[in-house]
Amino acid sequence: MSKTKALEATIDQFHDKLIDVSLSFNKAIKTYLKEGRSSDFEKYSKQVKKIEHDADALRRDIEKRLYSYNLLPDLRADVLKLVENLDKVINKFEEVTYMFYAQKPEIPDDYRSQFKELGKLSAECAESMCKASRAYFRDLTTMRDYAQKVYFLEHESDTCSRNLIEEIFASPRSLAEKMQLRQFIDGIADIADEAEDFIDQLLIFAIKRDV
Repeated sequence: MSKTKALEATIDQFHDKLIDVSLSFNKAIKTYLKEGRSSDFEKYSKQVKKIEHDADALRRDIEKRLYSYNLLPDLRADVLKLVENLDKVINKFEEVTYMFYAQKPEIPDDYRSQFKELGKLSAECAESMCKASRAYFRDLTTMRDYAQKVYFLEHESDTCSRNLIEEIFASPRSLAEKMQLRQFIDGIADIADEAEDFIDQLLIFAIKRDV
């Protein structure tokens, strides 16, 4: 296998980690909403942490190969930025999961379905972002299709989070409780925001390739 092919395989593995972490995150959120910080939630939380750790190792390997062997010279700067920004999304999944683990927030029954929907939307948004990123190396038309899906899902996530925040702040709950719940809503919604920011930059990279 050539050094370039080996690098492409490693980049594919990195994308796989993002899909894995989005699925584990979604399971963790659904489990927490159903059971709290149960053993199953802790299992998924550990999965998220391990995936984040493994992804960091892959990112460093990709960076090392790009510089050590002068691979993909025309795309190197963009690939480095792409991998760095994908890693930010993976880190965000781990950060939010740990927030649930450490703070053990009490999510009132009235809001659990909306929290579940928000977690699902953000996870799906990140998955579509990952598929767009993978397609960047193979098929720019497919990349743009997934990019459009990211924009749609981010908008849905934004609408869901706004409605949930408005409902919570219209309730008679204490300000401290409202602020904590908002912190978790913002954390989950930020995943979709990061995915949207990534797509904005990915589309610029694609334009540069077409020139």
